Amino acid sequence: MAGLAPEQIFALIQETFADAVIEQDTANKDPILVVATDRLVEIAQFCRDDGRLEFDLLACVTGVDYPDREGGGEIEVIYCLDSITKRHSLTLKVRLPRDDPRVGTLENIWRTADWHERETFDLVGVIFEGHHNLVRILCAEDWIGHPLRRDYVAPDTYHGLKNVVY
Repeated sequence: MAGLAPEQIFALIQETFADAVIEQDTANKDPILVVATDRLVEIAQFCRDDGRLEFDLLACVTGVDYPDREGGGEIEVIYCLDSITKRHSLTLKVRLPRDDPRVGTLENIWRTADWHERETFDLVGVIFEGHHNLVRILCAEDWIGHPLRRDYVAPDTYHGLKNVVY
């Protein structure tokens, strides 16, 4: 049984959230919807709970830094959704201001968001509002900066230890 086509997925989401869909792209293997940041949580809940969509797996959350975009730069947060039962997928994106990247947590919708959001916070600096334990997960607790930001400069030393960067 094949899942819904990208156009069908888009149509179902746009029926309810037409004012929140900023951009759509079907050129990739997984269809991409860029949505309004303030509607992300609501859209994600719909994607999981609507029986026609049934996105039962949040496979990945990541962030990409675009410092040269108009208006001071942006960070895109990317959510890869899969429906194991329906056999289709969707990528949701939100665009956040680089100087204050904040978006609501999805950990109450998909438990896997807990770990993914903490990693994205640690490495890119995105604040997931409402997250129950948004702390660093890969870098030390007192680490300065976010290593996947394009302007990040690794420190020469950390607590007196020389940093070796290859």
